[in-house]
Amino acid sequence: MNEIRDDIHDDIRVLIVADDPLARAGLAALLAGQDGCEIVGQTSGEDDLSETLSVYLPDVVVWDVGWDAAELPDPLAEWDADAPPLIALLPEPGLSAALWAAGARGLLRRSVSGEQLVAALGAVAAGLAAIDPDLLAVLPAPAFPATVERLTPREMEVLALLAEGLANRAIAQRLGISEHTVKFHLNAILGKLGAQSRTEAVVLAIRLGLLAT
Repeated sequence: MNEIRDDIHDDIRVLIVADDPLARAGLAALLAGQDGCEIVGQTSGEDDLSETLSVYLPDVVVWDVGWDAAELPDPLAEWDADAPPLIALLPEPGLSAALWAAGARGLLRRSVSGEQLVAALGAVAAGLAAIDPDLLAVLPAPAFPATVERLTPREMEVLALLAEGLANRAIAQRLGISEHTVKFHLNAILGKLGAQSRTEAVVLAIRLGLLAT
């Protein structure tokens, strides 16, 4: 559904999707003061999504599923693999696994800050995953090859934040732990994955299926 554009731009083009017009306005206001992104359109989930994507040509879609969502909105049930990467904003973890299986590459709380959302936009636009640690915990455990030692839940949280491009201090603040502890988990991740750097760890994690492409 996404077409190739010849123009070059620095900012990430964002399409906001939400049934509630107040939610759309809130997201637009949240991102308006942030550098690195451009809101190219806003739409309801009831609109023809394929046509909307062809009109706005976003790099990333941010979809607020609403407070009372009990099931996936119809357009998300079979998210097109050719569509731009999707970040879903959730009120609670209930739909996390279904959204992940449907193709979402970002799972965040509806209470996400502007800075966190922009970081997630950058991650998914670069082909990485961006998952709130609270939501990560309810996703199906990835299948590890026999040659790779299984990462602990905390190491998976650190890995997910690494994929967002966060520094050790920011990871420590997000998880409520010390920078020393973050370094400890980072060393464990590098050792288990056989990586020499943070970037290599993320790349290897993607190849192993621990993070989405």
